[in-house]
Amino acid sequence: MKAISGTNLEQAKSHNRRVVIEAVRTNGPLSRAAIARMTALTAQTVSNIVEELERSHLLVAAKAQKLARGQPIIPYSINPRGAYSIGLELGRQRASGVLTDLSGVVCARIERHVEHPDPQRAMPVLQSIVEDLQQAFAFDRNRLLGVGMALPGRYADGGTTSLSPLNLPGWQGFPVGQELEQRVKVPVLVENDATAAAIGERLHGVARGFASFVYLFLAGGGGIGAGMFLDGHLYKGSRNNAGEIGHIIVEPHGKLCSCGKRGCLDRYISLTVAYEFMGIANAEELSPDDLDALVAKGGEGLDAWLDQAVQPLRQTVDFLELAFDPQTIVLGGSISTPLMQRLAERLEPLHIPIDPSQKRTIPRVMIGMTGKDTAILGAAALPIFSETNPRFDVLQKPLG
Repeated sequence: MKAISGTNLEQAKSHNRRVVIEAVRTNGPLSRAAIARMTALTAQTVSNIVEELERSHLLVAAKAQKLARGQPIIPYSINPRGAYSIGLELGRQRASGVLTDLSGVVCARIERHVEHPDPQRAMPVLQSIVEDLQQAFAFDRNRLLGVGMALPGRYADGGTTSLSPLNLPGWQGFPVGQELEQRVKVPVLVENDATAAAIGERLHGVARGFASFVYLFLAGGGGIGAGMFLDGHLYKGSRNNAGEIGHIIVEPHGKLCSCGKRGCLDRYISLTVAYEFMGIANAEELSPDDLDALVAKGGEGLDAWLDQAVQPLRQTVDFLELAFDPQTIVLGGSISTPLMQRLAERLEPLHIPIDPSQKRTIPRVMIGMTGKDTAILGAAALPIFSETNPRFDVLQKPLG
């Protein structure tokens, strides 16, 4: 079991509440005494928080368990139906939405066609998806935590784009989060797709319970990004731009990248490059389903892409291990699971770790949630993460 420390400071009540949720979410059903031991909170503090979480339906009590000695204990677990979240995804030709419960199970799904999705066309469609999802599944609307949206690019406060998502016109500088929140009247969180996917992986995937891992996100539309959890913290960097791993140079003086440099990882790993090797010149005009079908057929072009992608990816894994010392590196994204598995299999042998004698109980590289739902499930995880993840920042006083 992984312990997480809380604090009994009155001003950190919100943090302590999240610490209790995290302890139960990560370790499964726990009694109040077990929670107190794991979190270093007093028994009274834990009791107060558990009672509050039970009243708000986030925790549910199981039947009392009799012990050989002492009073029976009551285990508490996360109530999947205690809260709900909506995740949105915008593609080149369609907009999608899912309603999930607290455990990440999809309760409802809606997909709409959107041609040339600039903000003027896309925002009303996204609004209608949010409204229709709330009608598609019977639940207490007061338990809707909010809406999450994952898009490629970088985002400033309020979900303002600093890069044009999907390379489409009209999105540069557009306040996605603020505009959508005004329309749907519930909190909206916007995050880049790699970070959202990492959050989803930690809440519901193979990285559940890991304190430190790097999630490498291979997008179906091209490009590679990274989401990072370090010592239990979501690491976003001083300007929220950490994880632009696709633009590290893996081949000096190599292929020209759209960023202006040469030899960037994106120019060797991304599916855009795979399409080049396969001779698909009109990838942007094809539907995601058509592209998936072409990739599934494989062929010499796809094999050639895999062959040239392996060494840059192996080099990137080595760099991330040396720089951040994560428990594992998770490969995920919206490319197909079979293709991800083929790429992962070719990574072996990895470069020698910094301490080869150290015994490992967790694989150095793992395959996470992949496929079409990766980004949208990550988006749905954003409001859940915001509501339940411990906020270590509340314990730190700002300088100045």
